[in-house]
Amino acid sequence: MNKIYQKIAEELQIREAQVEATVKLIDDGNTIPFIARYRKEVTGNLSDEVLRELDERLKYLRNLEARKEEIIRLIDEQGKLTDELTVKIASTMVLSELEDIYRPYKPKKRTRATIAKEKGLEPLSLVIYLQKEKRDLYEMATEYIDSEKGVETAEDAINGALDIIAENIADDSDYRKKIKSFCFREAVISTKAAKEEKSPYEMYYDFSEPILKIPSHRILAINRGEKEEFLKVKLDKPEEKIVDYLKKQIIQDYKSQFSEILEKTIIDSYKRLIEPSVEREIRSDLSEKSEEQAIKVFGKNAKQLLLQPPIKNMTVMGFDPAYRTGCKIAVIDKTGKVLDTTTVYPTEPQNDVEGAKKILKGLIQKHQINMIAIGNGTASRESEMFVSDMMKEIDSEIYYAIVSEAGASVYSASKLATEEYPDINVSLRGAISIARRLQDPLSELVKIDPKSIGVGQYQHDVNQKKLNESLTGVVEDAVNSVGVDVNTATPSLLSYVSGINGTIAKNIVKYRDENGELKQRKDLLKVPKLGPAAFKQCAGFIRIFDGKNPLEVTSVHPESYEAAEKLLAKLGYSVDNLKDKSKLEELKQEFKKVNVEKMAQELEIGTLTLKDIMDELAKPGRDPREDLPKPVLRSDVLKFEDLAQGMELTGTVRNVIDFGAFVDIGVKYDGLVHISEMSEKYIKSPSEVVSVGDIVKVKVIGIDQEKHKVSLSMKS
Repeated sequence: MNKIYQKIAEELQIREAQVEATVKLIDDGNTIPFIARYRKEVTGNLSDEVLRELDERLKYLRNLEARKEEIIRLIDEQGKLTDELTVKIASTMVLSELEDIYRPYKPKKRTRATIAKEKGLEPLSLVIYLQKEKRDLYEMATEYIDSEKGVETAEDAINGALDIIAENIADDSDYRKKIKSFCFREAVISTKAAKEEKSPYEMYYDFSEPILKIPSHRILAINRGEKEEFLKVKLDKPEEKIVDYLKKQIIQDYKSQFSEILEKTIIDSYKRLIEPSVEREIRSDLSEKSEEQAIKVFGKNAKQLLLQPPIKNMTVMGFDPAYRTGCKIAVIDKTGKVLDTTTVYPTEPQNDVEGAKKILKGLIQKHQINMIAIGNGTASRESEMFVSDMMKEIDSEIYYAIVSEAGASVYSASKLATEEYPDINVSLRGAISIARRLQDPLSELVKIDPKSIGVGQYQHDVNQKKLNESLTGVVEDAVNSVGVDVNTATPSLLSYVSGINGTIAKNIVKYRDENGELKQRKDLLKVPKLGPAAFKQCAGFIRIFDGKNPLEVTSVHPESYEAAEKLLAKLGYSVDNLKDKSKLEELKQEFKKVNVEKMAQELEIGTLTLKDIMDELAKPGRDPREDLPKPVLRSDVLKFEDLAQGMELTGTVRNVIDFGAFVDIGVKYDGLVHISEMSEKYIKSPSEVVSVGDIVKVKVIGIDQEKHKVSLSMKS
């Protein structure tokens, strides 16, 4: 097993002891958020991202070990297992290489080689392959003529023997490994148009690029173009080099009677057997790596989107734009409760601008609305212009923000939305979701399938199981890093808390409905199916505001309450002082003077745990999202026609992909900042510079009126 720890430590560039300690925690049933937050001393302070990667590699390598055992058993049952083969299998750390080793022993369908073996031609193939015999080959071949077996002539015997050799060459794992390495270094992927018509794949209608350099987003685009039958794709491989390599490995004497037929057999083996399967494997490998990259990008973007800062203490009007069916409106109060809903028709074809203004102004006055959240879908810009004009006629201070409505329609029609708003029409639920997304993005976005939140690239083309696993992990990390108010959280939000599944989440809400608000974390133990093990995992991520213990608005875990109370007592304070702002300011100053090493020894806890406790006590109830850039709030609108080259604007990063970032600059179409325009210095990936939700200053460097495309630069 140490081999696994060694491999993971090497890949993640951490110590083997860290891997071993973390694996033990995972095997004991601890969740990644719990390990990342409350077992820093044990893991050596590994982040949740590293822990997730470690967990993923652990599963892969354990599956690999299980497959090795199975392959050893299967080869042994055939009586073909040697010590050399056992060592070779044991030392392999890549699944595809392992399958190549097993390839010659795998039960085959009937091939030309298996038919030749049935005809008894294996000994002849061995004679030819070993190239030792001095007797004439045709003379030797006549000994294998057997009309009952279908070997009529010496040529039949030789051809059958060569079929066996061709398959043996194709099945040799060392040859395959070398051939693949030639291809990965030198092969070129080339694409041609399968049909000459306009499509998003026109740049690939006559395209080629070395596979060593091709970025993952291009691989995924080519795959999609091929799947939709716009592209024909092929790999141009270094055939001459490969054939020369095989000749050097196999032909011992170019003057012998065997050299010419072996040369032909090598070419046959390569063209007929090796090339098609190696091409499949290389393309599959390229796709897999590209998908992994796309999943990583998606996960990173999703996390940033989920951690967008909430807009607190505001009554918000959700504005779901549309044309014919009218714009749906929902007003929600500071706690997210629905106060009012309606439909207005300021857009085409009705164009009832004055009627809509009258209704909305009435709602704004009645509910003291100070924020309008406009969905970014169909008719968004027309709605934005309407809202901007209307706001000029309102005396009070009011702003609007454009909110991504990706997945809002999926949520509106979901079983969950029906449970939450049984008496509200499906079409109006989208407006509620848009308003609540601005108020608290995390609480709202956990209600929809993470794939539907509209960030990333090619998410429908990648391995859906891997994508779901990755995104579930991302949502868990986001939810647990913020913490959850157990007395207001929905089952959707609670189900992502460490240690809490869907059933327990529903049980918590049911318990809350029947018994009133929970007053302390320990009350969770009264919830059906939430036992001590689940409590240990979830307790630190649960927040209880206005409860019995002020520590419970922080992420201090119940297992550390005693240490926290002792720490406060040593500094002359008590837990109740955490409610007093002036005492809190004093306490922050006291923490600066603490000798962390010495205090940790006195309290018998780790220094990392002590630092976390002090950070939490200094800011009880703090929402970590508050430190992030707030959404851009607008009071006026910019039209696409207003854009000019050289114009400097502020925008919000909506999506980060491999080749750049899309930025919302307040016109109908997001602008693209290409990776080459992101920084004065060379960067490998856009995520080195920007994240979803970042507020950035950009300059317009190109406008394509026909295609409605805007090119932007972030360079100073």
